[in-house]
Amino acid sequence: MILNDANPLSAIPPSGKILALDLGTKTIGVAVSDAMRYSATPLETIKRTKFTQDAERIITLVAQNQAVALILGLPLNMDGSEGPRVQSTRAFARNLSQKLDLPIAFWDERLSTSAVTRMMIEADLRRDRRAEIVDKLAASYILQGALDRLRRG
Repeated sequence: MILNDANPLSAIPPSGKILALDLGTKTIGVAVSDAMRYSATPLETIKRTKFTQDAERIITLVAQNQAVALILGLPLNMDGSEGPRVQSTRAFARNLSQKLDLPIAFWDERLSTSAVTRMMIEADLRRDRRAEIVDKLAASYILQGALDRLRRG
């Protein structure tokens, strides 16, 4: 079930872990919440291959973490409009919803990667190390924003 953009978190169950995805063209960053939904933790970066293989890995991660919902970062343009990357993310969600019986919500991910990159630069991480972890950290950043909103109601 893909949730409505007007109230994107409305059908997420009130408890249980949530998995978040930051969909890139080459990788998918994955993060998971704790059961109490206080914090988001980077989980892994999936190297993208074909949709079926990517979906299988996501389904495995959902099962391993007993996730009750998925949140996908929605890469809106800075003016809030939707471009080709948003269409691609929505198509991925539609296809994934046919393989996974969980609510799927979208969360505005504007500036998530740049915010995470800025934090890593400030932490003095080497460029090659930043490249390895940026996607799963961006997924964690996206998820933390959604968790904060869920707690506020």
